[in-house]
Amino acid sequence: METAFEIAKKELETKGFLDVEVDPTLDLFAEIKRLKEEKNAVILAHYYQEPDIQDIADYIGDSLGLAQEAEKTDADIILFAGVHFMAETAKILNPTKKVLIPDLNAGCSLSDSCPPELFKKFKEEHPDHVVVTYINCSAGMKALSDVICTSSNAKVIVDSFPPEQKIIFAPDKNLGGYISKVTGRDMLLWNGACIVHEIFSLEKITKLKQQHPNAKFIAHPECEEPVLLLADYVGSTTGLLKYTMTNEEEEFIVATETGILHQMEKASPHKKFIPAPPDNGCACNDCPFMKLNTLEKIYLCLKYELPDINMAEELRLAAKKPIDRMLALSKAAGL
Repeated sequence: METAFEIAKKELETKGFLDVEVDPTLDLFAEIKRLKEEKNAVILAHYYQEPDIQDIADYIGDSLGLAQEAEKTDADIILFAGVHFMAETAKILNPTKKVLIPDLNAGCSLSDSCPPELFKKFKEEHPDHVVVTYINCSAGMKALSDVICTSSNAKVIVDSFPPEQKIIFAPDKNLGGYISKVTGRDMLLWNGACIVHEIFSLEKITKLKQQHPNAKFIAHPECEEPVLLLADYVGSTTGLLKYTMTNEEEEFIVATETGILHQMEKASPHKKFIPAPPDNGCACNDCPFMKLNTLEKIYLCLKYELPDINMAEELRLAAKKPIDRMLALSKAAGL
C-alpha cells in the first residue's frame, strides 16, 4: 500500500513543476496572504520553521496544539508548514479538506526509525501491552497504536492507564525514558530517536553554563538523559516557551531545535536566548527536514494546491482512533 507521502509525490511529479522558479520581484508575503484569502486556506506552522514562515502562519504551535487546531479549522485548505507526519495527522482529522505540504522531502528521522511493518512484529511479541505512540510517526504507526501522545501530554496519557497495565512506548526512547521516570512506569521502549535532539554536546553545554552562570538551562524531553539531568527545566516546545516567559531569569540556554528561539525573542525581547550546541562544528542545532520549507515553496504550494496528502480510508480511520483518544484525554486534563 502506497503511503500518503508516495501518493502525493507521484501526483506532484505528474504535474511537472518540481523545479518551478519564483519571480524574485514578487512580494511573497503579499502573494501568500492573497492566495490564503482567495482559497480560504489556513497555514499551520510548527515552532521549528524559519522565522519568515512563522510570521505568515495563522497558527504556530507544537504537535499537540497543531493537532487541536487542525481538528477545529473551518478552512477549505490546510497548508502544513512542518514535516509530513504532521500533514498526515491533519488529513486524518480532516478527510474532506485539502491538506498541503510545501516540500515532500520534509520527513522525520524519528518517524523513519519506526517502520510500521517492523513495529507490527514487535507488537505481536507483546500481546499483553498497550501501545502509546508519540505523534512523531507515520499514519501506519498510528494505526497500530492504542493512543497517541505528544511531549505536552505524554504523562497524562500514560497516567490514564491503570498501574498494572503493561505499556509499549514508541518510537522515541529518550522521551519514553523520561516519561517512565516521571510516572514511575517501567515501559517497554522502542529504540528510536530524533537526530536533532540526540546530538547535543554535554561538554559544550557545560562550558556554556560556566560562561553564563546565571542562565537557566532548559531542554526538550527528546534529549538524551545526561542532558536532561543537567537541565533546570524539561518540557515540550510550548512548555519551554512558557517557561522563558514566566521565569525571572534573563538568560536561557535552550536545548531543542532553534526555530523556537524566534518566538522566545518575540515574547521576551529583553531576554537573551542561547542555542545549546550540538556535538559537531555548528553553533546551533537545526532540523534539516523542518528547514526544507521556504516562503517560495509555500507560495507555489498554495498557487498550485500541490503536493496534497491522501491516504486509503481504511488506514485513515484506523489512525484516527488513537488520535481521537489523545485529544479527548488532553481536553479532559485541561490541556
